[in-house]
Amino acid sequence: MLRILGITKDLKLLTDIQLNALAHENVKWYWVDFNEPTEQEAKLLAEHFHFHPLAIEDCLHRLQRPKLDHYGDTHFLVLHAIHPNTLAAEEVDMFLGDNFIVTFHANPSAEIDDAWNRICEQQSLWEKGHLYAAYLVMDNLVDQYFPAVEQFEDQLAEFESKERKSSNQAMMDDIFDMRAKLLKLHKTVWPMRDLLYRIINSERMEGIKEQLVYFTDVYDHLLKLSDMSESIREMTADLRDSYVSLNANRMNAIMKTLTVITTIFMPLTFIAGIYGMNFEYMPELKWKWGYFAVLGVMFCVGFSMYRFFRRKGWFD
Repeated sequence: MLRILGITKDLKLLTDIQLNALAHENVKWYWVDFNEPTEQEAKLLAEHFHFHPLAIEDCLHRLQRPKLDHYGDTHFLVLHAIHPNTLAAEEVDMFLGDNFIVTFHANPSAEIDDAWNRICEQQSLWEKGHLYAAYLVMDNLVDQYFPAVEQFEDQLAEFESKERKSSNQAMMDDIFDMRAKLLKLHKTVWPMRDLLYRIINSERMEGIKEQLVYFTDVYDHLLKLSDMSESIREMTADLRDSYVSLNANRMNAIMKTLTVITTIFMPLTFIAGIYGMNFEYMPELKWKWGYFAVLGVMFCVGFSMYRFFRRKGWFD
């Protein structure tokens, strides 16, 4: 679907307008949104706008890393939205010219819809120009990252409370799943942060200086997001290490207990081994109380060793 928005020089909104009429309607700036475009609509990138073939190729062959390319007076940006459930990156492409913004996305975008509606409904935004519309899109995309990070923080707090009570493999699986999702988010946030840094420091994008405070705000949000995601990543690593250490300590305690038991039974096994030999001349074998005496000796040895190890704290 193709939708067009234009603002005239006398600050009037045009929505029912054709592409070919934009040059004849005294338009100050305009926004064309390719929302889930068909193959025929995608051809307009070359046939009507005459964008650079490399930029068009990046639009049609997904998924590109967030980036900023300059093609003469036209600036091409690759932005990333994230799926709210899977955190998978979804590409949003943007072309910025002297008086236009063109957005191209293969999937529906609530963030672009929100920016579009705000431009249409708030007359005070019309005079701010197409770069402010670009800012609204970027700001909405970045704000979408925060709920995912905050959800990670809530899960992390839940994991920490569970760890004090018990630690099991299921929780460990959840932690590794969280780290995998964090990696997806990391691959989106950090390139987007670098992209915004390039925008606010660009000397080739005219008009950015006038809107610099807005793009700097988006950059600050990305800095905060990158710090939050890195902090969560480190905390999940700490939880993982704590789990491994706890399991190692438990294993050591089990091995210590088994070692003590084995040590206690070593002299008992030795005694049983001696009297298990079938020699003819063994005086104790013909003694009336021999069996009970040997059992008593074995009990005394075992009990004495148990008391000794107990005092040493080996059973604690």
